Amino acid sequence: MAERRLECSWKRHVVEQLKQRDRVQRHAFEEIIHQYNRLLEKSDLQTVLSERYQSDKYDLQNRHDSSPGLDLSRNDSLQQEMAQMRIRHQEELTELHKKRGELAQSVIELNHQIQQKDKEIQSNEAKMEEYQRQIAELEGECRELRGKLQDLEQANQTLKDEYDALQITFGALEEKLRRTTDDNQELVSRWMAEKSQEANKLNAENEKDCKRRQAKLQKELAEAAKEPLPLDPDDDIEVLAEDSGKGTGETSPNRPLSRTPSKRVSGQSPQSSLLGSISNIFGVSESVQPGLVLPPDSRRRPGNSYGSSPECTETPSGVCADVRVPATALHVFEAHDGEVNAVRFSPGSRLLATGGMDRRVKLWEVVSGRCEPKGALTGSNAGITSIEFDSAGSYLLAASNDFASRIWTVDDFRLRHTLTGHSGKVLAARFLLDNARIVSGSYDRTLKLWDLRSKVCMKTVFAGSSCNDIVCTEQCVMSGHFDKRVRFWDIRAESIVRELELMGRVTSLDLNHDRTELLTCSRDDLVKIIDLRSNAVRQTFSAQGFKCGADWTRVTFSPDGSYVAGGSADGALYIWNVLTGKLERTLDKNHSSAINSVSWSPSGAYVVSVEKGCKAVLWSDM
Repeated sequence: MAERRLECSWKRHVVEQLKQRDRVQRHAFEEIIHQYNRLLEKSDLQTVLSERYQSDKYDLQNRHDSSPGLDLSRNDSLQQEMAQMRIRHQEELTELHKKRGELAQSVIELNHQIQQKDKEIQSNEAKMEEYQRQIAELEGECRELRGKLQDLEQANQTLKDEYDALQITFGALEEKLRRTTDDNQELVSRWMAEKSQEANKLNAENEKDCKRRQAKLQKELAEAAKEPLPLDPDDDIEVLAEDSGKGTGETSPNRPLSRTPSKRVSGQSPQSSLLGSISNIFGVSESVQPGLVLPPDSRRRPGNSYGSSPECTETPSGVCADVRVPATALHVFEAHDGEVNAVRFSPGSRLLATGGMDRRVKLWEVVSGRCEPKGALTGSNAGITSIEFDSAGSYLLAASNDFASRIWTVDDFRLRHTLTGHSGKVLAARFLLDNARIVSGSYDRTLKLWDLRSKVCMKTVFAGSSCNDIVCTEQCVMSGHFDKRVRFWDIRAESIVRELELMGRVTSLDLNHDRTELLTCSRDDLVKIIDLRSNAVRQTFSAQGFKCGADWTRVTFSPDGSYVAGGSADGALYIWNVLTGKLERTLDKNHSSAINSVSWSPSGAYVVSVEKGCKAVLWSDM
C-alpha cells in the first residue's frame, strides 16, 4: 500500500513538472509565434498587393499601348506612385527580413534553453531514481528497526516483570532483616543487662574480698607491732640518712634512700621501721607511716633517677622534674633533602631522630643547644612517615610509604628487621611496652601486631578506615583514623573495646606520662585531651591562626603532661597550658612552611619541630 502511494506521488510530481515546463516555455514562445503569424499575414498581403500591382501594371501598359499620346502625363504620375510604392514595399520587406532574423535568433536561443532544460530534467530524473533507491533502503532499515524495537520492548517488559518480582523479594528480605535486627538488639540488650548484673556481682564480691584482706592485714600488722622483733645486725633495712644540719627529723630532698646495716635510728621505733619495710615491699608509698619522712621523688616509679642535667637524664617512662616552656630557637638546620615528616627524641634526650621523604632516618646528637649529625639509617624504599625509639633507646622503629616497617640498632646503624605485609602506606608504627612486639597501622585500613622474636605477623585487624596514628598501653592499642574516630583495641581479644568520634579526621595521638590521658589532633583544627578512665573529652584547645596542615600532623604532651605543643599550617608553634586550658606561647618565626611534627624531649629541656620544607628547629627557654 505504501509503495503504491509512493508510486502515485512521484508520477504526480512528474506531471506537475511537465505542466510547469509547458507554462514557462509557452510564455516564452507565445510572442514569437504571434510575431511570426503577423509576418505571415504581411507576407500574404504583400503577395496580394504584388499580384494586384502586377495586374494594374499590365492594364496600364495595355492602356498605354492603346493610347500613348493621351495618357502620357498620367503615366508619369503613375510611375512616380509606383516608384514610391516600391520603395515603401522595399522598406517593409527589409523590416520584415530583419524581424525574421531576430525571430530566428530567438528560436535558436530558445531551442538551446530547451536542450538545457531537457538535460536538467534528465539529471533530476537520475536524482529521483537515486532518492527512490535511498528511500527503499531507508524503508528496509525502518522495518528492521521496528523489529528490533519490538524485541527490545518485549525484553524490557520481561526485565520489568523480573524487577517487580525482585522488589517484592527485597521487601520481604528487608522486613525479615528488620525483624532480625530488632531481635538482635533485644538479645544484645538482654546480654548487656546480664553482663552488667554479673559485673556488679563480681565487683561486690571483689570489694568484700578486698575488705576482708585489708582487715586481715591490719590485724596481722597490729599483732606484729605488739610483739618486739629481734633484729639481726647483718640484715639490711632501708632507712633514711638524717640531715645533720636539721634536728626536726626531715631529710634532704636530694638525698636518696640508702641501705645501711641495721642500727636503731634515733626517734624511730621498731614498729615504724617494720611498717616502712612492708610498705616498700607492697609499693604503698602514698601512705607515709608516722615517724618516717620520705623524699619528694620517692613516689615515682622505681628505677628512674633524675640528675641535675635534664638533657642527659634517662627517663624512659617517669615524670620529668623540670619542664621548660620553649621561647627561643637555639638551632635552625636543614634536616633532609625535602619534606620532613617525623621527629622523635630518644628516651635519654641525647639523640634526636628525623625522617623525611628522602627515604632516610637521620640521627642527631644534641650538644650545647645544637644538633650535630651523628649518622643516617638507610634501607627504606620510600618516604618515612613515623619514628619511635624503644624504651631503652637501643632500637629505632620507622614506618614507610613502601608498605613496610623497619627496625635499626642505634649504635651501629644496622637494619635488623623489615616487616612487610601491608597493602598500603604504613602511616604509624609503635613498640608495645614489652619491646618484643610492635603494632603498625596502614592506609589499607588494617592494624597488624608483629612479634620481633619470630619476625612474623601475629594478628591482623580490619579497622574499617585508614589509620593515621597509634599509641599503646599494656593491653590496649588506641588508633586514630581517617573516618574521624579513635578506636580502642584489646590486644588479647582482637576486638574494638570502644570508639570515640571526633569532629574531624584524626591526625595524631599521644599519651601523658601515666597513660591516663590521650591527646588527639584532628583536621577540624582542635586539640583535645581525653580522660581514658571516663572515656570523655576533658579539655579542648584551639587558637586563632592554628590550623592542622596535613593528615599526619603530630602534636605532643610535655613529659610531665602539663603542656601541649603543636605545629600549625602557617609555620607557627603553639604551646598550651593544660592546667589553665589557655594558650601559653606562640612561636611564629623560623619556619617557612607547615609544621608536620613536634617532639618534646623527655628531660623537658628541648622541643623540636619539623616542617614540610627541609628545616628542623630546636627550641628551648635558654
